[in-house]
Amino acid sequence: MSAARKRVAVVGVGTMGSQAAWRLAARGAEVVGYDRYAPGHDRSAAGGESRIFRSAHFEDSRYVPLLKHADALWEQLQQETGRELRRLTGCLLMGPTEHQQMATVLQSIAEHDLDHEVLDTDALAKRFPQYRIEDGDAAVLDRRAGFIRPELTIQTAARRAEQLGAVIHRYSTVREIVPVGDGVEIRTDSGSERFETAVVTPGPWVNDLLPDLPWEVEVRRLVSAWYVPTDPDAWFGEERPAFIRTAPTHCYGLPSPDGISVKLGLSRALHRLADDPNQLDRTVRPDELEVFSELIGRHMPDLHPDPMRLSVYMEGYTESSRPLVGPLPGAENVILLAGFSGHGFKLAPAFGDIAADLALDGASPQPIDFLSTVGRTEA
Repeated sequence: MSAARKRVAVVGVGTMGSQAAWRLAARGAEVVGYDRYAPGHDRSAAGGESRIFRSAHFEDSRYVPLLKHADALWEQLQQETGRELRRLTGCLLMGPTEHQQMATVLQSIAEHDLDHEVLDTDALAKRFPQYRIEDGDAAVLDRRAGFIRPELTIQTAARRAEQLGAVIHRYSTVREIVPVGDGVEIRTDSGSERFETAVVTPGPWVNDLLPDLPWEVEVRRLVSAWYVPTDPDAWFGEERPAFIRTAPTHCYGLPSPDGISVKLGLSRALHRLADDPNQLDRTVRPDELEVFSELIGRHMPDLHPDPMRLSVYMEGYTESSRPLVGPLPGAENVILLAGFSGHGFKLAPAFGDIAADLALDGASPQPIDFLSTVGRTEA
């Protein structure tokens, strides 16, 4: 069956689903999307004004070809829509020289000839005085990096999919996904529809929608906090890169696009479990801010210690921190994208394109063997 005739459901029109809908519609598929809220909502992982895009990768250099594919698609989506979704300001990757993640990022840069600059302790302190540098610290400036506007991106990708013919059912919660014959039935409170294939991108609701999933996806509640610097020129001058620090406390941050504050976030181990994604506790307790205060006092003393804004979101994590990408076992017409473990947004256009490959062609030319659900025994 040709892509122009293939009917594909997209369940969850968020970070991955909006991109999958765009890429499917661009290839002529008949796309119907479902979202329990509406594209661009702030109830899961995609809120918070900004997310980091980077070319170099701390965790696994095998992601770099996918980042390059995503890079090209970010440019394409901006050109097609006329919206600035991403701005390349660079990203500082900082930490002790001997830390494993610093070694991995240098490996990914060397393997893929990425545009970068290595800064020793003296150069880092002189060029970026807003950071307090410790003995043995070094940094890599990833030049092909910057920030993405998440809410605007999702709305823009979804709207582009609609311009290309997709239909999106907003505020329409999918209750069941049922393989039926050579197709898939999508059941909501309003009824059911049949499709040849379904792309399922449920975010933190993955365990609700797919309770028999053979892999564990742990949902965690994460806090983002915004702090005002006392010296805005240091943070909002000619260079205003995003940053990631590997140790002693893994954290990341982005100077806000409005030039007022600096957003800080933490790694997986510092997030509390979210037992029920439908009852997320969105109130931040004072004790949850202690780790932020310690980070500021140790590494960013220019930031005022009291946050001007706090927000709570959710993310899904696999045991290996590698996402689940591919067909569900026993349901080849159901393509799952889940458990992106905090690393997904920068790669979203690439994974949307991969979802379209799998839904329309049954395979993808992108190097996803290390992420594939096919034959996978660990999460």
